[in-house]
Amino acid sequence: MSEGLEYLDDLDPDDPRTESQQIANKLRAAILMKKLQPGDKLPSQPALASRFGVARETVKAALRLLAAEHLIVSRQGSGTFVRAQTERPVGLRPHVEAAFERTHVSIDFAGFGSETLRNTLSEVLDKVRAGRLTPESVVIRIMVSDMSVPMALPCRADTAADDPAVRMRQKRISERSIDAIVDDVQELTDLGLIKSGSVQVRVHGIPPVLKLYILNNEDAFFGFYPVVEHDVTIKGEPIPIYDPMGKDATLFQYSVSESDDTSTAAEYVRQARAWFDSIWNTIAREYAHD
Repeated sequence: MSEGLEYLDDLDPDDPRTESQQIANKLRAAILMKKLQPGDKLPSQPALASRFGVARETVKAALRLLAAEHLIVSRQGSGTFVRAQTERPVGLRPHVEAAFERTHVSIDFAGFGSETLRNTLSEVLDKVRAGRLTPESVVIRIMVSDMSVPMALPCRADTAADDPAVRMRQKRISERSIDAIVDDVQELTDLGLIKSGSVQVRVHGIPPVLKLYILNNEDAFFGFYPVVEHDVTIKGEPIPIYDPMGKDATLFQYSVSESDDTSTAAEYVRQARAWFDSIWNTIAREYAHD
């Protein structure tokens, strides 16, 4: 967001509360009234200090109050952001963009077809091309279900049975998204816009029931795929299928920066990373494009 601070009123010299408490109250109100949305970046500490005519330490004290309430989260090297509460659904793109503000970017994705990841990265990588984001390295690991082997999902709705034609349809969709991500990152490397970039892809035989994103090993976004019935066209014929629907998956955020004595967020991120690595290093195998 811009550094425009018009939504923040002046401090009241007659208010018995401290300046840091007043600043915290004004920022809290902006968050609760949605003037600052989940994932939005807060104005910088110098900008806030200048706006209210206070010392930077006073601003830091105000931000500590909001962090204790789990309203904001600080990310080293990126700034302070409105926290996406773990009990509320969140949008992915602002957080991916924030991840790309780091010098070194890592993204792990486990899911069905990586279409959401592709769409999200497309917007963010455009900002790298334009020089608005300047990471030095990008490492992406993608782990998806292997549609070349029988699966419980997706399947025909009329028989609830595996159908190779249904799987091959999804395989083509997945390949388009994966290949586009590989090509985009390779292009940035070839153009010298990043010093190094790699996209590693592996597949496994687990049916697609959940999606997981891990950004810079610090933020995990998790959601379940709802299974829906709808018709698809295969070889010119409409076929009803049961399909894990990625666009309908609600994501929840957990961050190592948001943990306190009563929170399990940091442990969740550690367990998510351990789960991803365990599948990646055991039953997952290299992706082979036909």
